[in-house]
Amino acid sequence: MRPSFAPLLFGLSLLASACDTGTPGGSAAEPASSARASGAASGSSGATATLDLYVMSKCPYGVKVEQALVPVKQKLGDSLKLHFDYIGKGEAGSLTSMHGDGEVKGDIAQLCAAKQMGDAVLDFIACQNENPREVDTNWKSCAESNHLDVAALQSCIEGDEGQQLLAASFERSKKKKATGSPTIYLNGKRYRGGRGSNQLLRAICAEFDEGAPQACADLPEPPAVDVVFLSDSRCEKCDLHPVEPRLKGDLLGAKVRYLDYGTPEGKAFYDEIKAADPSFSKLPAIFVAPAVEKDEDGYPKLKRYLKRTGDWYRLQMKATFDPTAEICDNGVDDDGNGAVDCADPGCREQLVCREEKPGKLDLYVMSHCPYGAKAMIATDAVMKQFGDDIDLDLHYIGNGDASSLSSMHGPTEVDDDIREVCAQEHAPDRALSFAACISRDYKNADWEACADEAGIPRATIADCFENEGRELLARSFAESADIGFSASPTFLVNNKRSFNAIDPKKLQAEICKDNPGLAGCGAEIAVSEADAKPVPAGQCN
Repeated sequence: MRPSFAPLLFGLSLLASACDTGTPGGSAAEPASSARASGAASGSSGATATLDLYVMSKCPYGVKVEQALVPVKQKLGDSLKLHFDYIGKGEAGSLTSMHGDGEVKGDIAQLCAAKQMGDAVLDFIACQNENPREVDTNWKSCAESNHLDVAALQSCIEGDEGQQLLAASFERSKKKKATGSPTIYLNGKRYRGGRGSNQLLRAICAEFDEGAPQACADLPEPPAVDVVFLSDSRCEKCDLHPVEPRLKGDLLGAKVRYLDYGTPEGKAFYDEIKAADPSFSKLPAIFVAPAVEKDEDGYPKLKRYLKRTGDWYRLQMKATFDPTAEICDNGVDDDGNGAVDCADPGCREQLVCREEKPGKLDLYVMSHCPYGAKAMIATDAVMKQFGDDIDLDLHYIGNGDASSLSSMHGPTEVDDDIREVCAQEHAPDRALSFAACISRDYKNADWEACADEAGIPRATIADCFENEGRELLARSFAESADIGFSASPTFLVNNKRSFNAIDPKKLQAEICKDNPGLAGCGAEIAVSEADAKPVPAGQCN
């Protein structure tokens, strides 16, 4: 099995942050410019472009785009038509939004202001965005500074009109399938480019076939920035081509060159970087020339993710493929040590080289991961049907040795991990019932009740917790790290194939795929009504 590649390209436009209806919002936005955005642009023509922005009024990522639009609107004036809609749920009288009732009122205030101002409402929004956390209360002062009819605005905000306006706006966003703030359409087409002022201005100017405003003619060329995409054709999951348009969305002057480790040029470049930074070893990797510092839009967004490496900046990303190591299933002695594929010591723990063990099931999990908890409950239900036909082992995912254990969901997760490995050590036949009980309400600290339910003496768990428990968990963490599993839940069936499941029926089917004929394969899995409640599939990683 070849290592997986999961790029973490922070700041790149296509993966830029958003407040999504399924994702928590981010940190507070920066203050907006107080400059007015409306008014005719110098040299404005009759040609226009339309930008539709779907946002949440308290979402920091939507706020930043609104901030970036202020100087764009100043330069383009009437040549740019703006339209704002809002993302949320419900009908008039029962409207909701991600950031609470205050955001609903902020959305309404901006829609009501737009009734008086048209797309010049950006001036009003920019005023509110000087303190975006207070959009539900700062509308009055912003209305006064923008010379609005405050009484009419208040009537709209507090009456049925505002509710109706926002309900209609929510519906328009829904029809556009806009769930993330910001979602941007430019002249009716989904916009996925950079969100800086110059990037937006350049994209808008590109929409004018003729009669472009003078501001478009005054746009400087983006600085040319050399970029090297270094990968290895032997790695099936290391293709960087899909990343190129994302990068160019932020670095408009990017000049991308692809290098492969398997070529003399690629190997020489790899060695050059390795000499400059011995910690570098894994591919794929992206290197950006120092000229990136001249890009006033792209560099500020990427700066925190760039590490100076010799004559280049290296973009920090997750990469797992070691081009100097043996590839365990290609019939080639890749590392030149005379051992091919599974005969190479470095391949012994790779799944493709592991000994097949029929009837073996391993679960790698974090005890407070909601998906892992569902998987543990499903495992308990399934194992009741398979019994001794399946040999189950539980493993836990985390970091550190016995003196410094840590896990994704904090110290309380580590504590429950310890209790669960203690149950495996001292009551293996009842450990799964104990872990499933904790999983049903893992935010509840009452582990004693679960010990009672599973028939394990409380003192057994407590004594182990205070003595060898941390060593047991450190060993379990190491087992997960050795096999390379970091996502909860991950199952391993027959010591060979990994998969993810949180539904009992799917877990049963996956076991039976590799172990046909077991009595449990034909059994109906019994689960309680509470345990059968569906949840979206996923993993904590």
